[in-house]
Amino acid sequence: MFLKKIFPLFLFSVFLIGCSSVSSEGPTTTDNNSPKSPDWLIPQDQVFDGGPGRDGIPPIENPKFGPSNGESYLNNDDLVIAVKVGNEIKAYPHPIMDWHEIVNDNIGGRKVSVTYCPLTGSAVIWNRTLKNGSATTFGGSGLLYNTNLILYDRQTLSNWSQFLLECVNGPLIGEEISTTPVFETRYSTWKLMYPDSKMLTRNTGFNRPYGTFPYRDYKTNNNYLLFPVNITDTRLPQKERILGVIFNGGSKVYRINLFGADIKIIKDNVGGTPIVVVGTTPKNFAVAYQSTLNDGTSLQFTALQNSLPLIMKDNEGNKYDVFGFAVEGPRKGIRLKATKSFTAYWFAWAAFYKDAIINTN
Repeated sequence: MFLKKIFPLFLFSVFLIGCSSVSSEGPTTTDNNSPKSPDWLIPQDQVFDGGPGRDGIPPIENPKFGPSNGESYLNNDDLVIAVKVGNEIKAYPHPIMDWHEIVNDNIGGRKVSVTYCPLTGSAVIWNRTLKNGSATTFGGSGLLYNTNLILYDRQTLSNWSQFLLECVNGPLIGEEISTTPVFETRYSTWKLMYPDSKMLTRNTGFNRPYGTFPYRDYKTNNNYLLFPVNITDTRLPQKERILGVIFNGGSKVYRINLFGADIKIIKDNVGGTPIVVVGTTPKNFAVAYQSTLNDGTSLQFTALQNSLPLIMKDNEGNKYDVFGFAVEGPRKGIRLKATKSFTAYWFAWAAFYKDAIINTN
């Protein structure tokens, strides 16, 4: 009955779409203070079985790529997930990730899993090499916590929370994942900035209606959630996209829709670490980097306008692209230190990082 109510247009493939479907018992309310099981780092009674089981939503294992401007089915406002490792740049469109959520790939010699949860709007790129030095691949477990994707690694069958960036159940419980910085923006912006980059194509080996969102108006309807979350924080609209930065157990969020028409720089300090946050509302992106270099040099930044993919310059004359690389100047080739940050819907960030500070600058 619940499935019928939510997905009348997609019953023919309900077990394949989105983050997952609802279990036969449907979602139930949960106690925010429920105890954690010794086998889980999160409250086990708040972990929902989505129904399709492991890999019921199939990851892409052998991704195929084409030119960034060659995907005619994409709308200009569609978002893409982008990454740069070494000299290699790749982009993964939301309209494909909506249906697969995980791409196991190699970028610039690094083994990664590109992960995206359409229900929380969160994209995180994980390194597939675990702390023991062995490489694995990730798949969807079919489970959700705070309506967010739980992955499993195929080497140990451990379960990993995408939002918490760590293993929450199984032989590797407590191990943190190593991440690679992510950049998200509108497709129209991306193809102009990096026309020669590689774009994930619809040649996935699966027949899916790419370009059709599985959950109707979920992205814009603030009253439409499929699963309960532990905390409801009404300070911002539930589906507002924010950039969240995590430091020392706390977090701070930056509202993308408040950056304005021009590229704007916010100089901040989160958890005792100086950072620089750069964003623009029309291009629908925000990124954050540490502003102190490995040698201890503290840099001061100003915004660059009409120069994409360059977004800022420092007091030494270096110019930086959206991935934090110095592409001009005396420090050409260095990369600013990454922050632990990614973009997501506000309701999900507030559920995982209680009492997050909202930037007001």
